Amino acid sequence: MFKKLAKLKYLPNNFKVLEDGDHVLCSISGKKISLENLTYWNVETQEAYFSYKEAYLKKEK
Repeated sequence: MFKKLAKLKYLPNNFKVLEDGDHVLCSISGKKISLENLTYWNVETQEAYFSYKEAYLKKEK
């Protein structure tokens, strides 16, 4: 299913693909996130999150 890790630049409303791939890793859980399902990220820290739960955990730290 997941073949290659992508490298992205996270922008306020979208992201730019810097290196082709089909997924990224959640910075909290390490879960693989397909680019099609990538919804949560932080522009300032340039981190992706699997779901709102991981984004909330990051915010609480």
